Amino acid sequence: MPTLDNWTVPPKHPALSSGVVHVWRASLECEPPVLRRLEATLCSTETARAARFHFPRDRNHFIAARGILRALLGAYLRKPADILRFNFGPQDKPSLEAQDLSPRVNFNLSHSHGLAVYAFALGREVGVDVELIRPEFTGDDIAERYFSPRELAELRALSRNLRAEGFFNCWTRKEAYVKARGEGLQIPLKDFDVSLIPGEPPVLESSDGPRWSLRSFEPAPRYVGAVVAEGKDWQLRKLEWLP
Repeated sequence: MPTLDNWTVPPKHPALSSGVVHVWRASLECEPPVLRRLEATLCSTETARAARFHFPRDRNHFIAARGILRALLGAYLRKPADILRFNFGPQDKPSLEAQDLSPRVNFNLSHSHGLAVYAFALGREVGVDVELIRPEFTGDDIAERYFSPRELAELRALSRNLRAEGFFNCWTRKEAYVKARGEGLQIPLKDFDVSLIPGEPPVLESSDGPRWSLRSFEPAPRYVGAVVAEGKDWQLRKLEWLP
């Protein structure tokens, strides 16, 4: 898997280049002063959405996830985080409003159980997904509903101690692909194949396979992640967000 560096802390103003996709990891468990600073950058729509969460932890995670996204985009674009405005596609894939597209930075985000990942690319579509490995969510009923026949066969051939990791390898890779395309579940998840065997290179086989490349990564112990971006000519750089 082509990769630049391990998880590193970049300079204050990171720069994207056409041949590198940046994936950031960030904890959503922020101290109150940090959370207040992040919340202050949100727009009224985001603040209203945060207020609808019933549990404080879910509310705080939403605020942190959106605030960190704004902080990272602001760093790339050299703009204050609170002036950025977003559009949302038919499947809620976010993008920047036209006046903010200088340069054109494509991005995507995902979070699971207190850990967020963000993918950024210059001039190419990108999708990212992360999941905590949870053995209790790896039943055959879910796999039979969403996995292709080839994926089901690979999953069932795994030893018991590898099956949960294999399940979430498959899930994150499929999610990253549909998020990169921006069409959500309009793309039947059984209509394309990804590899899932732990330790083996990630593979994507789809009708538009030549358009995309798939990479996998481990953002933290017991988590798996995947990123899909347009083209074959890019490397993955993994970055750490610190408050």
